[in-house]
Amino acid sequence: MGMIKDGQMEKQDYYDILKINKGANASEIKKAYRKKALKYHPDKNPEDKSAEEKFKQAAEAYEVLSDPDKKAKYDQFGHQAFEGGAGGFGGGMNMDDIFSQFGDIFGGAFGGGFSGFGGARQRVIKGSNLRIRVRLTLEDIANGVEKKIKVKRKIIAPGTTYKTCTTCNGAGQVTRITNTILGRMQTSAPCNTCGGAGQIIDKKPLEADAQGLIVSDEVVTIKIPAGVVDGMQLKVSGKGNAAPGNGIPGDLLVAIQELDHETLQREGDNLHYDLYVSVPDAILGISKEIDTVTGKVRIKIEAGVQSGKILRLRGKGIPSINGYGKGDLLVHVNVWTPKTLNKEQKEFFEAMRDDEHFEPKPESTDKSFFEKVKDMFS
Repeated sequence: MGMIKDGQMEKQDYYDILKINKGANASEIKKAYRKKALKYHPDKNPEDKSAEEKFKQAAEAYEVLSDPDKKAKYDQFGHQAFEGGAGGFGGGMNMDDIFSQFGDIFGGAFGGGFSGFGGARQRVIKGSNLRIRVRLTLEDIANGVEKKIKVKRKIIAPGTTYKTCTTCNGAGQVTRITNTILGRMQTSAPCNTCGGAGQIIDKKPLEADAQGLIVSDEVVTIKIPAGVVDGMQLKVSGKGNAAPGNGIPGDLLVAIQELDHETLQREGDNLHYDLYVSVPDAILGISKEIDTVTGKVRIKIEAGVQSGKILRLRGKGIPSINGYGKGDLLVHVNVWTPKTLNKEQKEFFEAMRDDEHFEPKPESTDKSFFEKVKDMFS
């Protein structure tokens, strides 16, 4: 116990609490804390306030001494370094905090069934999840969409009532005490009678199942954000199957299936469009109407365009699911070469075979195939 100083209880030295010296390393500090925690663990010492206090003191000491920065401050200034709560616990330990921060220190010796102080906590049962698949067009994905889907989900049947489970007295779990080398250990497990719900059927209609549930049709509204991808799974909380008694419903898991588009192909947030132009149009230039996910747009094809040229329409792709702008629409120009010609056409091109205007003369600005591919991903 600490000493009385100026009318207040003086805090005990952290090194004395864990029975270690100031030169102890991290492994020795952890080992010492584990030893104290096991000795004064609340499951081993039910209703023992003295053990509870020592358990809290050990946790507070470990919280400071296991942190190199806090340990250095404590070594220099003592408890005054953490007056006003700066040390992490501020003069009062919360049992939930101890187990959330240091639960792994026990290495599973107490299982997952620590009941806390003041009695066991009631487990909350969650209903099972439902899974559906939603098919979306590229336009749906680009703009976001709201879908109304009819699902079959289990609900508590009208007229069903529940009562407290007599096996676990509503806790949803039962306590078992076993003897180990560390002494008598108290562990908890779900109640077999109520399945962990803490309640059992009191009355139920004939059409309900053993848990008092029936299958019901419900129309669920699903808001699908722009930018989702094929195979992505969205969650609609609370729209799965209900749980019996005071449990909470499961979730509705929505798998996204992207439908193929007739003219557009998706690659991440970018879209690709293959535009075919005739030889005369490529030579003379032309205005063409093409598809986008927001409707049709008209683009200008410059005279003398080369096959393989890529036109980038910025912001005409798919919005990023993370909200980082939109992708682009990449228009791939393909000059269509006719496979059959009539006599006059053949004579014309024969005459043009040696014409200097028809002789390939790539310019320095004309990019190679590999440069075009690089531009696609830039």
